[in-house]
Amino acid sequence: MTEQPIAERLDDVETAVQKGRKKIDWARQHMSIVEHLREQFEAEKPLEGETIAMAMHVEATTAVLTEALAAAGAEVAITGCNPLSTHDDVSAALNATDNITSYAKRGVDDEAYYDAMHAVVDHDPTITIDDGADLVFLIHEEYPELIDSIVGGCEETTTGVHRLRAMDDDGALDYPMFAVNDTPMKRLFDNVHGTGEASLTAIELTTNLAIAGKTVVVGGYGQCGKGVAKKAAGLNADVVVTEIDPRQALEAHMEGFEVLPMKEAANKGDIFVTTTGNRDVITEEDFEVMGDGVLLANAGHFDVEINLEQLEEMAEEVIEARDGVTGYVLPDGRQLNVLADGRLVNLAAPKAEGHPVEVMDQSFGIQAVCAREMALNGAEYDAGVHDVPDRLDREVAEIKLDAEGIEIDELSDEQREYMDSWQHGT
Repeated sequence: MTEQPIAERLDDVETAVQKGRKKIDWARQHMSIVEHLREQFEAEKPLEGETIAMAMHVEATTAVLTEALAAAGAEVAITGCNPLSTHDDVSAALNATDNITSYAKRGVDDEAYYDAMHAVVDHDPTITIDDGADLVFLIHEEYPELIDSIVGGCEETTTGVHRLRAMDDDGALDYPMFAVNDTPMKRLFDNVHGTGEASLTAIELTTNLAIAGKTVVVGGYGQCGKGVAKKAAGLNADVVVTEIDPRQALEAHMEGFEVLPMKEAANKGDIFVTTTGNRDVITEEDFEVMGDGVLLANAGHFDVEINLEQLEEMAEEVIEARDGVTGYVLPDGRQLNVLADGRLVNLAAPKAEGHPVEVMDQSFGIQAVCAREMALNGAEYDAGVHDVPDRLDREVAEIKLDAEGIEIDELSDEQREYMDSWQHGT
């Protein structure tokens, strides 16, 4: 059965809309890039006639982006990309906005989650904006008739880009997608500062426990893992990194972190944070040697990094230790605590707000200009995964610097000629 917009599923829609609008307005005050673009979009209407389907974390910063796209002339249908990351009040406020229909609701089961995604696709999109690639995959699997009318899309996450590149390698991706995650204005800020700060903040808010003085084990030293490790060290934790890539392991070592296999790190850690985008980062052999009271959190997109099926099989009892914390009591009395059901902790934990607003402003600025690029120049891109054009990445950086009142140097003609020439030698 196709899901109804969220307004049909809330008891007090008016109150929810008011609360959501406050959250959105607060975020908007701190999102100078998207606000700058929204003003341009309102004047120029670059998305006039487009229908945009979105599967995102529906919270306040996402709402600011969504309203900017609607202001650009698009009809927008949006749903969640994770069952626990939606803010119902924000979803209701979006649904009350002209040209936007929101199907996102927190805490839905898998069937309702995909019913809502089907409802979004039923709007017959011409552009898709995805977080995790579930929407793109659904369209390819069940709505192939729509592909010819879709000019392109954007993907936000590490996990989603991995999926899209795998589709592309198999010749299964039939329309162009921008790898928003991989562009500098996203990965150097959102992945490092956003994931790092937001994940640790969510752990502290969920548990009311300190980071300082504890040993934090970070699974993976990609951009997200670097952020978690560096922020944890800044909070005076001892940090251990686990890795499968020799270069990233060496980088972690050279930056002062202890590097161990997970099976050796497991009996040292107090807090575990997975950031790999892969499955089974922490498994039964690790649970067997962990200390009593450890905290297990995942900062990757899907809930597969901590093998909860194995942990549940091992447990003698499963309890709600605290709101957002599930305690798995083992036969020997040890209790291993999983935060946010193993879903991405910075958004799925009960008090989590996601990445800081200013960080998401940069990422969503990239999403906005990429949607504009697909609408205006989509015919120039073949099916497959594309890097974000450097001119768009620089445009967003320049908007941010201007908003911050930061000036930088410019190359002189002589410097530019020197850098462009191969003829200058010793």
